[in-house]
Amino acid sequence: MTRHSDQARLRHMLDHAVEALELVQGKTRQDLDSERLLNLSLVRLLEIVGEAAARLSAETRDLNPQIPWPDIIGLRNRLIHGYEIVDFDILWDIVHDDLPPLIVQLRQTVSGAP
Repeated sequence: MTRHSDQARLRHMLDHAVEALELVQGKTRQDLDSERLLNLSLVRLLEIVGEAAARLSAETRDLNPQIPWPDIIGLRNRLIHGYEIVDFDILWDIVHDDLPPLIVQLRQTVSGAP
């Protein structure tokens, strides 16, 4: 795996995480239940964040232990394989509580990477 590929994947993670956060601006938790396109979009965006994380080299993940790689990849696996039982309360909390600090960490990682 080249550093360029890892840099692109980190950028994909960042871009999709930012898009997910922007998507919920002005929305309520109830909107997630009533707006099918919103819940499908959030699930897909988080799947991509997790897939990009899973494809990163072990070296890049090891160099960035502040990022919770197992949690991100585990969420992707849960969304893909447990698609019929996505808990929208948990999804909402992830977007609101976990994405903002992840975005900060990814921005630092992307800007600091060669």
